[in-house]
Order: sequence, then structure tokens, then C-alpha cells
Amino acid sequence: MTVSAIVVWSVWVAFALLMAVLYIYRSTLTRDEEDQIFLDDSFDHEKAHQAAIAARVAKVEPLVRIARWLVVAMTVVVIAYYVRDVMLQLHLMQ
Repeated sequence: MTVSAIVVWSVWVAFALLMAVLYIYRSTLTRDEEDQIFLDDSFDHEKAHQAAIAARVAKVEPLVRIARWLVVAMTVVVIAYYVRDVMLQLHLMQ
């Protein structure tokens, strides 16, 4: 395995781990989220708690999307690297 292949795979693994950590963090945030509507004023504390959870999830969501796109981009780079390598091996490229 060449140095460039090790670097490409290391970057891909780093992005994949980042994405996994963000997914796990988001799932721990949404664990206490409830799918119900509080119509009575006596549940204001529950409304506030659910709003706080939704606000934290909203802050994490852009990071999750960015991490997902970074993994997709690095996957394309890995595929392109190996397609180029095969083409070089078959002498289709110089």
C-alpha cells in the first residue's frame, strides 16, 4: 500500500468517525424528545424542556450534514484513486 493510499484512507476514516460521533451525539439528544403536543398551560415546563432539546438538535444538524457530505466526497476520492490506479496498471493512462 502506497503512502498516498494510506493518506486517502486515513482521511476517509477520520471523516467517517466524525460522522459516527455526530450521529451518536444527536441520537442521545433526541432520546428524551417526545412526539406530543402540550395544549394545557400546566405543561409549560415540558414545553420548555422539549424546546431546549429541539434547539440543541438544530445546532448539531448542520454539522451532521457537513460530515455526511465530507464522507461522500472522500468516498468519491477513494473510488477515483483506485480507478486511476487500475488504469495505470492496465497502461490505459500514463
